[in-house]
Amino acid sequence: MITVNGEGLAWQEGLTVRDIIGIKRFTFPLLAVWIDDSPVPRDAFDSTAVPDGATVQIIHMISGG
Repeated sequence: MITVNGEGLAWQEGLTVRDIIGIKRFTFPLLAVWIDDSPVPRDAFDSTAVPDGATVQIIHMISGG
């Protein structure tokens, strides 16, 4: 089990940041992701595995004016 934005999510072997983005249906193009308080570069979403028990935070980056 992992926690994503405060909610539980079933963990499975090989789960990546990109998988979680798909499962949670995040479609906004600019996302910031942290796993256990460590930032994940956007170009590493496809290759970064999420360990069992991790806490993941995903936020939309919004600009304004």
